[in-house]
Amino acid sequence: MARILVVDDELHLRILYKKEFESEGHKVEVAANDREAFGAMTTFEPDVVILDIELGDGNGLEFLNQLRQNFNKSGVILHTAFTTYKSDFQSWLADDYIIKSSDLKPLKEAINKLLDKESCERG
Repeated sequence: MARILVVDDELHLRILYKKEFESEGHKVEVAANDREAFGAMTTFEPDVVILDIELGDGNGLEFLNQLRQNFNKSGVILHTAFTTYKSDFQSWLADDYIIKSSDLKPLKEAINKLLDKESCERG
């Protein structure tokens, strides 16, 4: 079981991901923007952050930079509808980059890969 923080400005996606990952036994918190996410980082201490890049009133890439400076132990998966950000050097701070789709399999595989990596690093 992992602690997962979903940061996305789309309410229906936050609800969907929360239900989906909780049904798999994970603890899930959601945030609509970078301010909510920053607060959740200090209290929830997630193992994995699923981060949208375009957050309406915030920028996921800028928040990713804050995450790496302040909470470097959490794995981060950029999860966006846009392929154009993949070449942005800021996105390279993330552990993975997944394009949003109705198929959650690539996202789940990225989460499992991160959790396996963290497990191996802990011994």
